[in-house]
Amino acid sequence: MALEEGARSCLLRFRHNLEQDIQPSHLMDHMIADGVMTVDEEDRITAQRTRKDRAVTLLELLLRKDNYAYTSFYNALVKEGYDDLANLLHDNLPDVHKNPSDGSTSYVQTVLSEGGVPQRPVVFVSRPELVNRVREKLYRLQKEAGWVTVFGMAGSGKSVLAAEAVRHHELIEECFPGGVHWLSIGQLDKPDLLVKIQLLCFRLEQSLDSQSLHRTPSSLDEAKERLRFLMLRRYPRSLLILDDIWDSTVLKAFDIHCRILLTTRNRSLTDSVSGAKYEVEVESGLDENKALEILALYTKTKPKALPEEARSIVRECKGSPLVVSLIGALLKEKPNRWHYYLGQLQQKQFKRIRKSSSYDYDALDQAMAASIEVLPDEHQELYKDLTVIEKDIKVPAKVLSVLWDLEPEEVEDILEEFANKSLLFVDSHNKPYLYYLHDLQLDFLVEQNRTELESLHTKVVRQYQQHYRDGPPTSGDEECLYWIRFLPYHMAKANLSQELYSLMFSLDWVNIKAQIMGPAHLINDYVEYGPILDKENSEVRSQFQEFLSLNGHQLEQRPFPDVVQLALSQPCTSEVYRQALQQAQDRASTGKLYFDWLNKSSVESLSRLVIHPQQGSIYSACFSHDGAKIASCGASKTLKVFKSTSGEKLMEIPAHDDEVLCCAFSPDDHLLATCSSDRKVKVWNVERAMLLRVFEEEHEEQVNHCQFTNTTRRLLLVTCSNDKYLNVKVWNLNKPSSQNTLFGHFEPVNHCCFSPDDSYVSTSSNDGTVKLFQVSSANMWKTINVRNMFAESDEEVLVKCSTWTADSKRIICAARNAVLVFDVDTSDMLLEIRTSRLSMVQYCHACPTSNLLAIAFSNYAVELWDLEANKKMADCSGHLSWVQRVQFSPDGSQLLSCSDDQTVRLWETKRVHTSKAIHLKRDSDVLFNDEDIIVSAADNCNRLQVRNGRTGSVLFQSEEKSSRIRCTCMCRQPSVVALGQEDGTVQATGLTASQVLRTVGCRIRHLLTSNRRLLLAAGLCNGSVQVLEVPSGKLLATLLGHTKTVLHCQFSHNGQILITSSEDTTIRLWRWQSGVCKVLQGHKEQVRCFCLLSNSPANTRLLSWSFDGTVKVWDIESGEKLQDIEAHRGAVLSCHVSPDGCFLATTSADKTAKLWQCESWQCVHTLSGHQGCVRSCRFSWDSLRLATGDDNGEIRLWSVKDGSLLKICSREGKDGMDSLHGGWVTDLHFSPDNSLLVSTGGYIKWWDVEKGEALQTFYPKGSTLKRIHVSSSFSTFVTIDSIGILYVLQRVV
Repeated sequence: MALEEGARSCLLRFRHNLEQDIQPSHLMDHMIADGVMTVDEEDRITAQRTRKDRAVTLLELLLRKDNYAYTSFYNALVKEGYDDLANLLHDNLPDVHKNPSDGSTSYVQTVLSEGGVPQRPVVFVSRPELVNRVREKLYRLQKEAGWVTVFGMAGSGKSVLAAEAVRHHELIEECFPGGVHWLSIGQLDKPDLLVKIQLLCFRLEQSLDSQSLHRTPSSLDEAKERLRFLMLRRYPRSLLILDDIWDSTVLKAFDIHCRILLTTRNRSLTDSVSGAKYEVEVESGLDENKALEILALYTKTKPKALPEEARSIVRECKGSPLVVSLIGALLKEKPNRWHYYLGQLQQKQFKRIRKSSSYDYDALDQAMAASIEVLPDEHQELYKDLTVIEKDIKVPAKVLSVLWDLEPEEVEDILEEFANKSLLFVDSHNKPYLYYLHDLQLDFLVEQNRTELESLHTKVVRQYQQHYRDGPPTSGDEECLYWIRFLPYHMAKANLSQELYSLMFSLDWVNIKAQIMGPAHLINDYVEYGPILDKENSEVRSQFQEFLSLNGHQLEQRPFPDVVQLALSQPCTSEVYRQALQQAQDRASTGKLYFDWLNKSSVESLSRLVIHPQQGSIYSACFSHDGAKIASCGASKTLKVFKSTSGEKLMEIPAHDDEVLCCAFSPDDHLLATCSSDRKVKVWNVERAMLLRVFEEEHEEQVNHCQFTNTTRRLLLVTCSNDKYLNVKVWNLNKPSSQNTLFGHFEPVNHCCFSPDDSYVSTSSNDGTVKLFQVSSANMWKTINVRNMFAESDEEVLVKCSTWTADSKRIICAARNAVLVFDVDTSDMLLEIRTSRLSMVQYCHACPTSNLLAIAFSNYAVELWDLEANKKMADCSGHLSWVQRVQFSPDGSQLLSCSDDQTVRLWETKRVHTSKAIHLKRDSDVLFNDEDIIVSAADNCNRLQVRNGRTGSVLFQSEEKSSRIRCTCMCRQPSVVALGQEDGTVQATGLTASQVLRTVGCRIRHLLTSNRRLLLAAGLCNGSVQVLEVPSGKLLATLLGHTKTVLHCQFSHNGQILITSSEDTTIRLWRWQSGVCKVLQGHKEQVRCFCLLSNSPANTRLLSWSFDGTVKVWDIESGEKLQDIEAHRGAVLSCHVSPDGCFLATTSADKTAKLWQCESWQCVHTLSGHQGCVRSCRFSWDSLRLATGDDNGEIRLWSVKDGSLLKICSREGKDGMDSLHGGWVTDLHFSPDNSLLVSTGGYIKWWDVEKGEALQTFYPKGSTLKRIHVSSSFSTFVTIDSIGILYVLQRVV
């Protein structure tokens, strides 16, 4: 905005006068504070030799600036006492300071109304100087995002001032064409803040087209990101007004790089956020003339005609706008009571509410008492009832209708009377209206009625109980929200302990409140009222709180999950489970589906706390040195700090332009260092969340790691990178460039750290070495050649990290699948910890207070080892992806781990232990026999296991196989188990019923006597197949022939033939007892699966499918290929033959499914519509329907007769994986009556086939379910998840 011509001419006309008189140094302080002059410009002016030269230079600068600078110069003249000079400039003040009489054009009214900006109060007094100062600052936001803070004491009129400032056509048109959006904040906790932002996002999205509506954000982080997107992309030049901000942590939620005007009492709030900042102070009281003008407007008289008592009232209340308005509202109806109200203010000596407060409590208390005493007696009693309302809470009339037992219309009339007397405020933007008290009014009521608080809260509870005898409200309207949110609060305040126990220990209440308000409010209730609840039963309180903590992410999903089904996964001893089972049994009688997890007792959770700090992989997490905080960073490019006790977020910073690879606290915890793929190293002030230093010139490749010295004696920072030569640097934060470069590595350096005494730096590199450098001289002291420890392999050795023991005598490094311990002085290897070759060590850290070592693995595991005993002490399982980092707390009591699964887990080192649970692989087979469930699968130690599905007990366990077990199957008839291996061999074993009974006992007597023998087969990754006897483990056969991994195995109906398929493209038919084998050749790519065409022993045809896009039909007896079908252009992923044998279904990566006629093998229907690979299919038992599932989680139901689409299941509600099913749909099964369908993906879902609607969902601990085994009665379901947990689910009846 260029300087207006009139203002320019005025400066030129009176230039001589100004040059003669002004003292530039005094004026420039004000202009710098207003942001119209820079420090450099001040230095340039100050450098002039004489005062006049400085004045001349200042005016020359001013002529080149804009209207804001002219206005700031004018204000500076006024403040410094140059009234005569200011008068010369006054008539030519630019438009930005000319207060329009109204500004409320139709355009302005529309914009402000849509944005929820409050209207002018009925009695309004203009404060043009303040309004113009706010507008001047708002114009600063025209070209950049930033903050304008309006601060002052409560009751000073900040909110009215903020609303008036934006009531200006040119301001909105030029600066905020995207609109103005008002949000009342007040004192909020995190759940309330989330609700506020959710409502704002909803309001903003409603203004867009319906296609833009999204699922309601379920977390504060998600809500902040949604608001950031809306403000930057959809409303890029709009203003967000935050009214009544109290807390800097709340303000940080709006630190989204947009334009914000805020009102607050705390001038320093914006210190915690980033961006340009401007402020306007509002005086605590009106001047006498303005206060008298308010009284004159209320009493409809002229200010000069007011009685002398009016001035006395203003002086008595010190010009407080709030108090003046209260007295004015009283005088409006009783204009002859000037002397009476003045007497009330002077004579009533109320006790101060809070002496340390910024409120003027003497004046307010007296005004409040005078206001209430004029009410009718019955209304005074009703007003007293408002004492129970929480601060900053708006209440609908219906709530008060319940409390007062009056008709809503009568309540509205009473509330209107309160509002007219300024005893209550009305939010008219909501329909129905909401009513609330100013916090000063509420403080006054609480003090006045302190002895009656318990009885007042009791009245609320009793009135609620009488009104809602048949159950809590569930409508979701404002009345419902109030009761669901605040009923526990009122019970606690009323000391109604038994009522609170009954409420909080009820799964019904959990269900209702979680659905309406989300889990955050519920968890907060159990924490806040924990001391009361624990008097009744601390164990039950803990059980409910744990249930919510572990399932909170599920309870935030929409559609809302079934709480009873979630609760059925709780331990059988839990009160939560007991109530869930009772409800499930009751509802099952009406046809509702519920499933009990029979073997859940075998699963334990050792995590103390699980935190989900950010989206994307977490590459680094670290404790502060006092152990109170944790910092994390990763793929989201942000740095976050949260409490180690609760996970409460303390700070979030958009730290880098690319992935943040490491973060580290300084020894005094005042600083945090971060390094990134953007090649920069940054240092942050933790307390203020402010960037202090950026080192961006020296590293030319990504910076992998950073660490401060361990003591403050000499604070240094070491970093390492992927640079070829200059890859390790030591920084002194007081210097702009690195203090030293440590030379020695010529390959990327992955990790660097100081020794405990800060004498040395160790570096770990892709060159296969760990190097130790002296910190004082920057010279390399010695090299430890880790590569030589892997001499048996030609593969390169990448050293991931190194860590020092507390005494600095040993250094431990991680490379490949091993952790190696070296003596620092001699470089001799002292200890080697080798893990499975299938898992790589990602990181290790030595405990600073003990001999423990924590190791992070790529197979999602964390292990604790005792270095002295060379013994594994604990398994810390729970992560669902690669674990990137582990670190002990400084006192060694806790361990943290972070992972690509987006979580940070905390463990108590004394509580974790070596897990007895064996994790199973997902390739499994199951036999259902009456009440018995027998499961076979490989475990994480590559042993073949057979388990009792109901109890989880192991019936058989083989020795560890040298080659990974890839598939397994069991045979009901002659009792044998087969297993296939990677080496191409197959092995088999057998047993008699008497042998089984002697070994296992009578628990499986019925199973084995009815089946006589049990065979177990397993295919291995070495290509071999083994057949074993169960439970003795006797090897009946080893079948060699496959040259690559055996992918699938299955016995024929009579158990005489074992069929296997392999990556070597062949299928083999083994007469396993004699070793005779037929090879079926013809596929060109791996054969992942096959099936027998019929369950009839008389039918000897076999169906196979392959990644080569073909389906082939074989005769088992002769080995002849009967049919060769070019089925799809992409890999064939699944096939199924209809129960009547008439049709074959195939699905493919080409996104289609096809139906084939089994007699002619001609394609009769091509089923198109899936948007992803079609991974699974299944015919209904009546052969009339076909279900298909794809990689987007979508399930489609088709008519077999004409190929038409009948239903699409899960059309709505994508989850966090952008899937409809938590992942690929991998398996499908119909119930015998064809009315139900079960599917697996990221979780298990049961569907109503006719309606295509989900009836129930089971969420496993892990993810990526591969298949599900279903009993013939459709009552028992068995599957294994990605982290090896076995689920045996039985329908509740």
